[in-house]
Amino acid sequence: MGEERVLREIDRWVNEMSSYELNDFEKLYDDWMMQYFSKLPDSIKRNFFESIDQWFLFTYTFLQNTNSQTEATQRILQIARTYDEHIERIEDLQELSIEKLTYLADQQVAKNRVYSFAQGGITGAGGFLLLAADLPLIVALNLRSIQLIGSSFGYNLNNPIEMLIALKVFHAGSLPKRLQGAAWEDLQEQVKELESVMKNKELLTDETWLNQPIRQLFKTLFIVGFRKKLFQGIPLVSVGIGAAYNYKLAKQLTDFAKRFYQYRFIQDRQS
Repeated sequence: MGEERVLREIDRWVNEMSSYELNDFEKLYDDWMMQYFSKLPDSIKRNFFESIDQWFLFTYTFLQNTNSQTEATQRILQIARTYDEHIERIEDLQELSIEKLTYLADQQVAKNRVYSFAQGGITGAGGFLLLAADLPLIVALNLRSIQLIGSSFGYNLNNPIEMLIALKVFHAGSLPKRLQGAAWEDLQEQVKELESVMKNKELLTDETWLNQPIRQLFKTLFIVGFRKKLFQGIPLVSVGIGAAYNYKLAKQLTDFAKRFYQYRFIQDRQS
């Protein structure tokens, strides 16, 4: 019964995502982006996106090997043992119900949003060094959250296949809403043939992901522009812009990741 309810929730979420309509500005922006990138040599585009992929891979593996990530995974297992004392490893979580696993994931989602809100606010109040570190920190915080959400549903994110799936979830979740529907369908197809994921030579990122750094640039410009608007010595507008933007992105990414791993867990259990 719980799985049927979750599937209905996922269907409503997918329908909302798929029915999103572009406004005139987004259409103009997409046309401009395609025209600009079509003029660049393929070698330059490939090298650029390969560099982004390598950055994501490095960040992912670095996070997986940190003590904080290991401790967070152990805390997930400790909470899960209150439901079933026989749980020993992450894969054993798949013996639990979808409601219990969703509860575990929701804890990670809530923490990530708080961290992202705080980090964005600090960026808005800080100097240019914090502004320069903002995008790497956003990537690290949200990749870490996706790793823990996947672990909460019983998937071993140290597995190379699971690593690639998680990176694809991060990429899809960070896309603008108008592009997420197609990315969701692509992920659905890929998890049906997991072995083919490792054989796929396509890059993780492409022109669509450029929306994120461009939005980041606009956010930075707004933060800098309002930096001198002080209230009792604090640039409240800049703090609000940074906090709100990072929170909104974290919410979008974690919602996508949670829905994906819910869907995948149910499909795996039914197969």
